[in-house]
Amino acid sequence: MASGKPKKKNPRLASGRKRVRQDVKINAANTSLRSKYRTAVKNVEKAVLAGDKTKASELFGKMQAVVDTIADKGIFHKNKAARDKSRLATKVKALALAA
Repeated sequence: MASGKPKKKNPRLASGRKRVRQDVKINAANTSLRSKYRTAVKNVEKAVLAGDKTKASELFGKMQAVVDTIADKGIFHKNKAARDKSRLATKVKALALAA
């Protein structure tokens, strides 16, 4: 057994070949945006854990814009985006009230 994945066959039709080319580009774009989303969420969580309320609230504002944009494009479901925003908003608000 040489490799884990079987080699994919090339489509015969021109439309199929074009679809494969498009899928590669779209997949790369979606992967980049998915990474951007996760990084934005992670940055807010790190600021909350560090206890830096000004940085956390600033990053939260930026994170909201990123999350909304990516949810609108359909890369993550709108409910997941809303859930992540809600949970982080609660953490940021608790941090502000604690200080």
